[in-house]
Amino acid sequence: MNYIILDLEATCWRDRSIKNQSEIIEIGAVKINEQQEIIGEFNAFIKPKLHPQISEFCTELTTIEQSDIDSADDFKTVISNFQDWIDIDSDYLLCSWGFYDKSQFKKDCELNQLSTQWVRSHISLKHQYGEIKGLRRPMGMGGALRKERIELEGTHHRGIDDARNILKIFLKHFDRWKH
Repeated sequence: MNYIILDLEATCWRDRSIKNQSEIIEIGAVKINEQQEIIGEFNAFIKPKLHPQISEFCTELTTIEQSDIDSADDFKTVISNFQDWIDIDSDYLLCSWGFYDKSQFKKDCELNQLSTQWVRSHISLKHQYGEIKGLRRPMGMGGALRKERIELEGTHHRGIDDARNILKIFLKHFDRWKH
């Protein structure tokens, strides 16, 4: 079994009354095996289909620039590369901080008329972490890092950096995740 610790960044707007459909603009992931060894990393930007111009707010939040998006491949190309990297014909488990990433993968696959079957094998580390720690409600990744006395490295709200930080929590409680 390989574990895919991942984080997505998506288009976003400061004004939440705008009902635009968010689309993935970055996939960051780290793959580890059952021996807890890092097998590799995946990081790619994606050019959104519906709103190819990202908002100023999105750049402020993620540090992803329009030039990163302009030179990126489309969702179909990147997701195909990501699935090849995962090796979706093998035994794998997608692990993200919450259910948002699974939901966003499904939405973008549907938007691009692609199968969502590969997303089935997924767990929310955020919710399981809450259970492990006996919390009343799940907490954000930043709070969990502080609780574990693990320093956040890199830039928060960048897919690959968040995936690497989530990995630290995942490894610390490796034998406690349910799947």
